Amino acid sequence: MSKHILLVEDDPNFGSVLRDYLQLNDYQVTLCTNGNTGISTFKGGQFDICILDVMMPEKDGFTLAEEIRAVNKTVPLFFLTAKSMKTDMIQGFQLGADDYITKPFDSEVLLFKIKAVLNRVDKQDMGSEASFFQMGSYTFDVPIRELKLGDKVVQKLSPKEAELLRLLATHMNKVLTRNEALTRIWKEDNYFTSRSMDVYVTKLRKYLSQDSRIEILNIHGNGFRLVVNGQ
Repeated sequence: MSKHILLVEDDPNFGSVLRDYLQLNDYQVTLCTNGNTGISTFKGGQFDICILDVMMPEKDGFTLAEEIRAVNKTVPLFFLTAKSMKTDMIQGFQLGADDYITKPFDSEVLLFKIKAVLNRVDKQDMGSEASFFQMGSYTFDVPIRELKLGDKVVQKLSPKEAELLRLLATHMNKVLTRNEALTRIWKEDNYFTSRSMDVYVTKLRKYLSQDSRIEILNIHGNGFRLVVNGQ
């Protein structure tokens, strides 16, 4: 599954060239031409890395980075700039930037920097995946795909059911976007896989129905949110 990059660059020519280059190297790229559309696009999607131009009208890259960090504190950030001032570089890194790249730059070097950061993130994710979740009165044993109520096994989940519940539990009280769930579990986001996921969500609601505190909320136009009231 290709990684999804949010590229925010106000120069349409440069932005298009960089987008096409990254796409040729098997990345999915969404290009925005200003900071306002950049933050709305970020909030509405699921991105593995953000590449932000610093000098933009309406909203500069630093302000955009602050808004992205308010939504997601861990997504990797790269800044692109025509300026090489030390104060700007320090500001970028203080905002949590993974790299600060001055134009003009070698596209191949940028590609290797992106790969290095994404490989690091993937290794961190693999090491931090929980194998056990407590949801109200239920416990979910991920490796053996068992959902228990107290000491009793109430459901042996299918692989897709287990992966969907794991993603929902990992995003507890946060929105799990349709795009992330579909691309991770079904490997594609289309009408048919989306309807299939709705069926699986209905099944999970049924499996968890013996604890009234647990809800899987449908966040219209975005995804789902697993909440345990009082937990």
